[in-house]
This record gives sequence, structure tokens and C-alpha cells, in this order.
Amino acid sequence: MDQYIGTKIIEAVPAVRKGGKVYDLTWPIPRSMEPEEPGYRVRYQDGYESWSPKDVFERAYLPLHVNPDLKTDSPSVSQKMVDEFITKTEVTTMGVKTTVVRAVLRNGFEIVESSSCVSPENYDEELGAEICLEKIRDKVWFLLGFLLQTAVYGI
Repeated sequence: MDQYIGTKIIEAVPAVRKGGKVYDLTWPIPRSMEPEEPGYRVRYQDGYESWSPKDVFERAYLPLHVNPDLKTDSPSVSQKMVDEFITKTEVTTMGVKTTVVRAVLRNGFEIVESSSCVSPENYDEELGAEICLEKIRDKVWFLLGFLLQTAVYGI
């Protein structure tokens, strides 16, 4: 099972519920007229297992990806997690030498960063946006690290 962050770390696997029974997608699923409901089979740290509908689960949990650049398989924040947590960005030029980037995160939180150059003739919106996005990614990495620390060790 893959790991996910909510307010605690859980394990989960995509599954379907059919006729009141839960089947992992890798298991044989019996043919019948009963509808299949997509979701996840969830296992909590104490071993308790439950079912969660797909839309409910995906709003509540963030997938954990092992960071291949680290020396441990312990839960960690990866670049993929950071990139996928940023769902939308808007780039604006203000005045003649300032770039402002607004990023909307998966949970609706917004981060705004700006960059500016000294001389308007050196202004490049694309470069300014990349500088802002780097700052935003650093903040998201920090925030996800805080979330993961809370999930692993509690409050």
C-alpha cells in the first residue's frame, strides 16, 4: 500500500466496492450487475481497515512519494509532491520592472511572491516568474515538511 498524509500517516490502495465488499484493483473482481464504486481501501496505524469513496479520500489525503535523493525510505517530502501541490499560477507585471506570481495550492491556500530588477530595460517577465516560483516552491516545501512532521509525530 502507498502512504498518504492527512493529519496522520495512513496506508491506502485504490479499490472498488461492489455488493458491499471491497476489492483492490489488483484482485479479481466478480462479474455481476451490482455497480462498482471507486475508492480506496485504507489501513490506519493501529491496523484498522476501512473503505473511503474516491472523491472523499482524494480531498482528505496527500500521496507520499519517497525522495530518491535521500539515504532513507522514511517518509519525506519530494519535488513531485511540491510540484503537484501547486495547482494554479498567475503571472503579472506591475509597473515596468516587477513580476508578481500568485500560486494557488491544492488546499486553496495562496502564496504571492514578487521580484524586481533595477533597470526597466533589463526586465524579463519570464525570468521574474521563475525567481518567484522558486521562492514559492521553497515555501511549499517548508509547509509540506511541517505537515509531514505533524503526521509522523503528532501535535
